[in-house]
Amino acid sequence: MAQRVVSSRRASRSEPARPTVALVTGKAALRRALDQARAAGRTVGLVPTMGALHDGHAALIRRAATECDVVAVTVFVNPLQFHRPDDLAAYPRNLDGDVAVAAAAGARLVFAPTGTEMYGAGAQVRVHLAGLADRLEGAARPGHFDGVATVCTKLFGLAGLCRAYFGEKDFQQVAVVRRLVQDLDLPVEIVACPTVRDGDGLALSSRNALLTPHERDAAPALHQALRLGVARVAAGERDPAAIAAAVAAALGTEPRFRLDRVDMVDADTLEAPGGRTTRLRILAAAHLGRVRLIDNLGVEI
Repeated sequence: MAQRVVSSRRASRSEPARPTVALVTGKAALRRALDQARAAGRTVGLVPTMGALHDGHAALIRRAATECDVVAVTVFVNPLQFHRPDDLAAYPRNLDGDVAVAAAAGARLVFAPTGTEMYGAGAQVRVHLAGLADRLEGAARPGHFDGVATVCTKLFGLAGLCRAYFGEKDFQQVAVVRRLVQDLDLPVEIVACPTVRDGDGLALSSRNALLTPHERDAAPALHQALRLGVARVAAGERDPAAIAAAVAAALGTEPRFRLDRVDMVDADTLEAPGGRTTRLRILAAAHLGRVRLIDNLGVEI
């Protein structure tokens, strides 16, 4: 079995033992470990990630650890989610650091397969959600959500009965995996967790590590622009185009940003708000240097 046990930090004789986590690289090993946990009467939490773990991921793992007996974190930079090869190549990777973060947050297993192990040779199946995956971020990043749906279908199939934890920073992704589970009758409960932010409001993301110090100084402007949009809704504005224009104008005061898109949608359907909409979500994406940042905020009406 492709497995080794890693401690999050070596303890001295005077310190208590640090949490340990099993690192597995084989699909069969993952399935066997989680099947054994359930056979022993233990509940399973799954935290799918692409690695470069930060405090946002740690919050997901801690939440899972409070609600489940065994937490498995997956670390796989999924090539199917990338539209550009250079973006895939630049994505940050640090498996040793990821294992340490996962163990400290309460995970007991990290699944880190290679691309060959995950997909094999000549894989032909792709999972596509018609409609939901083709708009908003899906329109900006063709094929991205097919990659998300495909890898999540595989991970859910390997993990079996579990609760899977996702952050709301990738709001449309949460909707995609929820619909995936619903339509394919997968034995998985999707748990959405609030976005974790730095003190200046920037949503935590693995891609933040790619920002230069100069760009990082500018990055909170995206969150600030979204907050202005929320304030406009709270003041009575309901026109999505007007909200998008207000957010765009606010972000335009920071010249280092290049706006990609702003949308205001019904938070439950991700479609244009209707007369019965009570929960809105304002979503935005913008380029800061070579990094594309996304963020969103919800508002009740």
